[in-house]
Amino acid sequence: MEIERINDNTVKFYISYLDVEERGFSRDEIWFNRDKSEELFWEMMDEVNEEADFVMEGPLWIQVQAMDKGLEVTVTRAQLTKDGQKLDLPDDIEERRKMFSGEETGSQEFDEFEPVYDEGDTKKLEYSFVLSEVEELLPIAKRLMYMSVDTALYHFDGKYYMHVKFDEILHSEKDIKDQLSVITEYLQQTPMTIHRLEEYGKPIFKEDALPNVLHYFG
Repeated sequence: MEIERINDNTVKFYISYLDVEERGFSRDEIWFNRDKSEELFWEMMDEVNEEADFVMEGPLWIQVQAMDKGLEVTVTRAQLTKDGQKLDLPDDIEERRKMFSGEETGSQEFDEFEPVYDEGDTKKLEYSFVLSEVEELLPIAKRLMYMSVDTALYHFDGKYYMHVKFDEILHSEKDIKDQLSVITEYLQQTPMTIHRLEEYGKPIFKEDALPNVLHYFG
């Protein structure tokens, strides 16, 4: 996924259909299934937030352009007045476009802008990692055996996926960073979501994946 920071309030990113499919979504799902399209959008916004430092605060205005090989999405945070009131985008489409400062393209364009609300600037609590063999989890399980973290293991499309979920109360940002640093020494992070794994994957361990791997394979 290619990300371009336009200004303080606007970010543009491009995702190919191949990348969409590698994330576990189909073209039909992102166009005709609202839940799936929203799931993909927020998944991409997590990456945008990490790579472009674009914090999702308040309402967001979204412009989607369908291109031959992928999607171009422009996201702008609604500006607020001094008293905290939201400034709406102009009703005129051309005036709206001027606010994005993007170059014109010959692609199909969707001119609807819908406000999307996020729950606020919170730390990310869920991650997924891909692996080829279950035994790859052994060194991680040994190093984190005294740590309290929710882990699940699924098999999907010829690979294994470990989903890790942290507790907002039990885990500080430092705890999350420390445990992730251990996991990423051995595994590669993937944008695959737990919703996708639960729907299409085969559960190996729905909970306590690391303790179970240590018990059965250690």
